[in-house]
Amino acid sequence: MASSTQPLVIGVGGHAVRLDPTTGSELWRTKIKGSSYVTVSHAPGRVFAGAGGEVFCLDEATGRMLWRSKLKGLGLGVVAFPASGELVAAAAEAAARRAATTAT
Repeated sequence: MASSTQPLVIGVGGHAVRLDPTTGSELWRTKIKGSSYVTVSHAPGRVFAGAGGEVFCLDEATGRMLWRSKLKGLGLGVVAFPASGELVAAAAEAAARRAATTAT
């Protein structure tokens, strides 16, 4: 759970979105690669977003993209961050199952 001093960044609808944890107001929104499923992780001053087999580094204060890594040769799957814990892994697995059933 985010504290009032810790940023709350979510991945939704192909975006990384930072919210004020006290008011819920949107502080910034950054479009991430064409994937609708975005995972996020936080480090001091940085937000890392994963989508479609790539990792993106965003500035925590502005949401500006600082760099991206295409992780060549690893496919287009969900990027799981270790700090995100078991809930993100379970959500990623469920999203992959849904994608597999809609693709057939």
